[in-house]
Amino acid sequence: MTDDTSLPAGGLRNSAVRTLTLEQQAIAALIERLDGDFERACELILACRGRVVVTGMGKSGHIAGKIAATLASTGTPAFFVHPGEASHGDLGMITPGDVVLALSNSGETAEVTALLPLLKRLGTPLISMTGRPDSTLARHADAHLDAGVEREACPLDLAPTSSTTASLALGDALAVALLECRGFTAEDFALSHPGGSLGKRLLLRVSDLMHQGSRLPRVTLGSPLRDALLEITRQGLGFTCVVDDNGRLAGVYTDGDLRRTLDQHSDLTGLAVDAVMTVPGKRVAPDMLAAEAVRIMDDNRITALAVVDDEGRPVGALHMHDLLASGVI
Repeated sequence: MTDDTSLPAGGLRNSAVRTLTLEQQAIAALIERLDGDFERACELILACRGRVVVTGMGKSGHIAGKIAATLASTGTPAFFVHPGEASHGDLGMITPGDVVLALSNSGETAEVTALLPLLKRLGTPLISMTGRPDSTLARHADAHLDAGVEREACPLDLAPTSSTTASLALGDALAVALLECRGFTAEDFALSHPGGSLGKRLLLRVSDLMHQGSRLPRVTLGSPLRDALLEITRQGLGFTCVVDDNGRLAGVYTDGDLRRTLDQHSDLTGLAVDAVMTVPGKRVAPDMLAAEAVRIMDDNRITALAVVDDEGRPVGALHMHDLLASGVI
């Protein structure tokens, strides 16, 4: 290794382009090798009563860990086991009801192939992902996924680059095929990601975010417009519910209604809220998904909604600011 790190003009970019081109070609080549073994691998996992145990050594181990995480987050229970640790006790994590997915580019990695007799004794189905269909690991697998590449992107053809990219992509293909076969939905995904933005968007209900009790803006039919304006100001939500004698929502009065009122009436003295309110007013149920409430606000170009129960009585008020603060939008 020399101290000269200079490259010709544009050399750094050219090197990157070459790397990406080779890895792109490696992924494209996988398509032609998707055969009955891929379908067999999917069938083994779909029939699995336990979990998918993914294993691999070195760089393949890093890819195996990511594949396990992707499977687990898309409806296929999975976890990673280090093959070296498996031979020293962690094999106890694997049960006959599991399926093992083993990664090794050469298909001869000693720590991985050492597990073969033990897996056969347990009767645990084995799916291999290697770059050599004639390797020991591939030959002893119940299904083999060919992740072979013509050459690594590394100019020395040594560092795992194209091969790890191909394995990662093949793992994604496996996870997505299983996801679609299971009918896995976005809400299912959110259940395993409650802390992420998707989880918030899909799991939060209107009742989780609405203002209620003393924070619910409300006046009765027949109230002077002045009282409605004071209620809007007091609560700071840009609108107030207007309820009838039975406590049911008769309409709403909003900041936008006030602008229209000022355009249409030169004298507000003696004006009741009934005459200028919006009827019946947009409303949502407490158990509605917050994401659906956002759509209603967007479609109607409004920033707040009345929340009513099954009998039409206001139980809360939802404002766009609450949705923003919660991360729903």
